[in-house]
Amino acid sequence: MLFPKKLKYKKVRKGKLKKYEYKPNSLKFGTIGLKAINSGLITSKQIEAARQAITRKIKRKGRVWVCIFPDQPITKKPVEVRMGKGKGPFSHWAFKVRGGCTLFEVCGVNTKTAIKAFKTGGAKLPVKTLIFL
Repeated sequence: MLFPKKLKYKKVRKGKLKKYEYKPNSLKFGTIGLKAINSGLITSKQIEAARQAITRKIKRKGRVWVCIFPDQPITKKPVEVRMGKGKGPFSHWAFKVRGGCTLFEVCGVNTKTAIKAFKTGGAKLPVKTLIFL
């Protein structure tokens, strides 16, 4: 699983989840990519599950790039605990995805195999995805 090596603060504020990413999202490394359509939170476990699904579908022939990194610490209070008494303990790592953000890129395989792999990998993620060339 992905997680940062060092942090300045253990707990961070939630902030707002922006709806769409406006900067141009073109492919940087691969020939075909997987893009998020809407915004949401993707955990490190979900990123790893999608990556494994993609690499298994392409039968480890090409190269897969993970373009996102879970650097947001998520805290959670225990079940059935009263309000107040501070912020809960650390739970897991996540990445705040905006709509239009490139998630994965692949090269070295034909487009038909890559599309199949991205459909399987996109099913593991909590956001709607789009395959683009």
